[in-house]
Amino acid sequence: MNEYSAMTPEIQKLAAIAMEHGQIPAGLYDSYHVLQGLRDVNGKGVLAGLTDISTVKATKMVDGKSVPCKGELRYRGYDVKDLIAGFASEERFGFEEMAFLLIFGRLPQREELQKFQDLLGGYRTLPTNFVRDVIMKAPGKDMMNTLQRGVLTLYSYDDMADNIQVDNVLRQCLQLISTMPMLAVYGYQAYNHYVEGKSFYIHSPKPELSTAENILRMLRPDKKYTKLEARILDIALVLHMDHGGGNNSTFTNHVVTSSGTDTYSAMAASLASLKGPKHGGANLKVVHMFDEMKEEVKDWEDEDQIRGYLIRLLNKEAFDHSGLIYGMGHAVYSISDPRAEVFKGYLSRLAREEGYEEEFAFYDRVERLATELISKRRKIYKGVSVNIDFYSGFMYRILGLPDQLFTPMFATARIVGWSAHRIEELMNCDKIIRPAYQSIAPEKKYIPMDERTRDYYSHNLEQQ
Repeated sequence: MNEYSAMTPEIQKLAAIAMEHGQIPAGLYDSYHVLQGLRDVNGKGVLAGLTDISTVKATKMVDGKSVPCKGELRYRGYDVKDLIAGFASEERFGFEEMAFLLIFGRLPQREELQKFQDLLGGYRTLPTNFVRDVIMKAPGKDMMNTLQRGVLTLYSYDDMADNIQVDNVLRQCLQLISTMPMLAVYGYQAYNHYVEGKSFYIHSPKPELSTAENILRMLRPDKKYTKLEARILDIALVLHMDHGGGNNSTFTNHVVTSSGTDTYSAMAASLASLKGPKHGGANLKVVHMFDEMKEEVKDWEDEDQIRGYLIRLLNKEAFDHSGLIYGMGHAVYSISDPRAEVFKGYLSRLAREEGYEEEFAFYDRVERLATELISKRRKIYKGVSVNIDFYSGFMYRILGLPDQLFTPMFATARIVGWSAHRIEELMNCDKIIRPAYQSIAPEKKYIPMDERTRDYYSHNLEQQ
């Protein structure tokens, strides 16, 4: 461990002091009617705003009562299943078309879509020497931090960086949507070379190719990919584009945007949120859990072995000892996650083509058995089902994406939603978002320096 990151005894002592004085009694949250996580006991989020961008539905009204139903995700009112079925049936890539829909509010006509694709293709470039001076000279071990640094550095190249008029913000958002794959892939290539000591590849994107095609082209040494590989990645990007206004990274964008700050700062803040393992980093947890599971379960067809490992997970005896089966359950969905349903169908085709049928069947068994075990073990108010993170990491593995790029692929998709929400916030809200926190600190009198003894503090802590 280097000097900068060394944990000293002094820091540990100070941490103990901070922890001693920083713990809030759990019962006070109920006393003051504070909803932790901004969610009620049923998991429903506190209403913090209005949005016309996407809709997440997990319940329906029956006889005046809200009951769980199959999950729905709609972009600008359109069911995402219908949207994907539409462009997939015509053998078109959907990322650019869905970006148009989310940002501008309606489906594009053919000529509009072509012009929009050309615009994004033209923006798919970085400033002169940016790769050399920014990406290559400071390779990071975590690509989400690399993305944040890249986005914040682009601020310095923009002569109108602080202009938050809608037309300028739109220009900035479209440029970031176009360059995010480059920041991610080039950042990984720099890390792979300078940190891991492997060959260094920098392939320029082609303006005429789709976002999904360019990602695979830039990542792979030979720049080759199959049609199915690109289409599956494209669908994954579409499914990750947006998820209502209440998810952590999108809400972060609304909060930061409401302060009047620049686009680059708002997007970097959302990236910081998405990095967290409770949000965008969840699919990494799933694949790492499966890495251990595949070692522990010798026969992937033996349901008793699988069930035994899953019970160990729930008992905090396996993997990270959290008691969680990653990829199971969702903050909103109960009966089903529509994204997982769509994704699983296309993933089965990719698994067959790439020779991963046995592993896909293993995932399918784990999904079924985990659902049964969790339902029996825990009383869950809204049921439990597999979420999209359960399968997305597996898909990235099949495509040969390194683990370091899993969450950046999420960011590459979700920046479209962040862009739409940033513009929506700027157009409709003029107040800074400022939620309230109830103070529980008792009033105290100033203590002269010579009276600040340990005995004094211990006595007063006992009295509080």
